[in-house]
Amino acid sequence: MVSTRHHPEEFPAPGTTPITSPNVARSSSPGPGSRKWVHTPSTAMTFWLVFSVPLVLWDAGYVLLRPHSMPGGKLHSPIWTPYALYGTVDYIYGWPAFNARNGFTAAQTVMNLVETAAYLFYLYVVYEYGTSTTLTGRASQKKGPKGLVWFLKEEKVVPGRIGAIALLVAYSASVMTVSKTLLYWLNEVYSGFENIGHNGLATLIPYWVIPNGLWIIFPSYNIYLLGLEILSALETATPRARYGRTKST
Repeated sequence: MVSTRHHPEEFPAPGTTPITSPNVARSSSPGPGSRKWVHTPSTAMTFWLVFSVPLVLWDAGYVLLRPHSMPGGKLHSPIWTPYALYGTVDYIYGWPAFNARNGFTAAQTVMNLVETAAYLFYLYVVYEYGTSTTLTGRASQKKGPKGLVWFLKEEKVVPGRIGAIALLVAYSASVMTVSKTLLYWLNEVYSGFENIGHNGLATLIPYWVIPNGLWIIFPSYNIYLLGLEILSALETATPRARYGRTKST
């Protein structure tokens, strides 16, 4: 017999029955009125990466090309001339560590290059997939010309999966930067300041503390911003459907 009882809600139209089983895959395409997740790059972080990435590559060139990049080497002048002074402030970059075959300098440089590759990926994604936002904060459908001014100053978002990947990559790289820089400092503390202890404060602060401190302060700020964004996304996330065969009843 056909039921004649009244239901509290009308039957949905054919093909629009909501998916309630956790074992059935939900559609990844957003429905009407839904908003796609976007990553919002920080202008401060973009400025920092554009400034710091070339410096890290310059530093890596000096370390990995030693002794040719050191004072007296054929590649030293004019590219790495400032290291003639810095190598006397921090022996880890000078002749004492090199002659002692200290591997810490090159090891941290290789890690620097891993971080730099991650940052370059992030910058590429922001430039290539970033979309300017309107006054309401929504992504603009109109694609304007991109350039350095747009990249550094324009408010933009990176939508979808590629934005999420870039966010995770930048967050992970920032954690690596802070951890490695703190290790660099702690290496001096627990070695009795073997490489920098010969300096007075008037030399140590401007030539060692401030330059190296920047790679703690700014990446830590980036971790804070990116971490807030990740946390916000997790708090508003819905349970992910499990894929595969459903268990027969």
